[in-house]
Amino acid sequence: MPNNIENALRDLISLLQVIKLYTAMHPRFNKFLDKAYESLRGVLINRQEVIIGIVGDEFVFEKEIFFEFSKTAKSTISYLKARGVEKIIFSGALQKEELAKFVGFLAGDSDKEEVKKNPQEALYLSGVRNITLGKLNSAGAVDSLSVAANKSISYLSLYESSLDQVTDSLDGVLGEQDLNYLPLRFAINNIAENMAVKYNEILKLITLKRYDTGTFIHLLNVSILSMYFSTKLGFSKEDVLDIGTAALFHDIGKIYISRKIIKKTDKLTEDEFKNMRSHSLLGARLLLKHTETLGVLPLIVAFEHHMRQDAKSYPKLSFSCIPHIASIIVSICDVYDALAQRRSYKADYPPNVIYDLINKEKERFFQPQMVSKFFSIMGVWPVGSVVTLNGGRVAIVREQNENDIFLPKVEIMYPPSRKGHMDLHQSQGEDRIESFVNPLRQGKGYLSMV
Repeated sequence: MPNNIENALRDLISLLQVIKLYTAMHPRFNKFLDKAYESLRGVLINRQEVIIGIVGDEFVFEKEIFFEFSKTAKSTISYLKARGVEKIIFSGALQKEELAKFVGFLAGDSDKEEVKKNPQEALYLSGVRNITLGKLNSAGAVDSLSVAANKSISYLSLYESSLDQVTDSLDGVLGEQDLNYLPLRFAINNIAENMAVKYNEILKLITLKRYDTGTFIHLLNVSILSMYFSTKLGFSKEDVLDIGTAALFHDIGKIYISRKIIKKTDKLTEDEFKNMRSHSLLGARLLLKHTETLGVLPLIVAFEHHMRQDAKSYPKLSFSCIPHIASIIVSICDVYDALAQRRSYKADYPPNVIYDLINKEKERFFQPQMVSKFFSIMGVWPVGSVVTLNGGRVAIVREQNENDIFLPKVEIMYPPSRKGHMDLHQSQGEDRIESFVNPLRQGKGYLSMV
């Protein structure tokens, strides 16, 4: 029975991912609906009901905890918990139409605040009679585990679950295996949707980096930055997701060549450097095998993300080529995050120095107008930055200021007597940022406040 339940859960999650990505009108939806319904009917055939719970970060059924499966379903677990769903009861009389309405409800109305107060009533009004939503403190077999469930989504949990999915997907491509596309796309979609509501919370996570964070975190950060940038540029949701997906794979060739070389703290040898300069071409070749699932944009971005304005880019081309707009977006975000990465073996670049470095090279490396647009959106001092102000005050950047990229809106944290919010632009020069405080060193005491 546990294996059947796990298969049914897997098919149900795929169905939810499909409706989130393609809507119920897409031909794929009916295919996945049929499969999910048959799986559920298979476990209901000799039972009056089946109760699935979410305990902590795991799916459970009766006394069975699906530890391994839950690791691959972290994004969906976070998604359900954010909507107050801790327990789902499927009754034996379940109809296929009800299952379709149920996943439609989860993908849409379940995120509304008024619905969260009583999701069961909203589900019932939509015509679903044989699926019940509940909390773990209600009666049911799942409650016998007596484990408290986390009742709210954590943005850090969202970030980390997305990183797990990204890692699985990248490892699959590196191992030349088939790519499980739906969970990856769902994870990216989940970030994009949360960023649309609370972009400050998501951006803070890529501002506060740990030491030796690794390449996969860099790829996820570049993906998040690229989605945020392209959203602000006015791209459609589908295009934003495509750009975010392409950003995840832009350096796949570099990782494939040698993970050891990436982590080297000293200078690369000439042969190692030549290998690294071929990573764009190799990445495109790797992704050529996955165009049916990923499309061609990741291949294009992997090939073009090191193309320069001054024609000294690599790979070397015998003809002039204008990079795709997605490649330009990813290239800027790639360099920005790489400069911001804090590692134990290199000096930190404060945000204003990163701004100067990128602007100094924008004529050679990037399209200057795109760099200007990027910083008009991101500002010079990222959200979550700990900074010192004149007069010995310490503050945290809370929001960018559209009127001045150098003077964001901040919250003063020290001294306690001066605590409060301030728009630096409105102070007409009386209040200004003097320096950046590394939140993992001098600013560590302010990290919990960020």
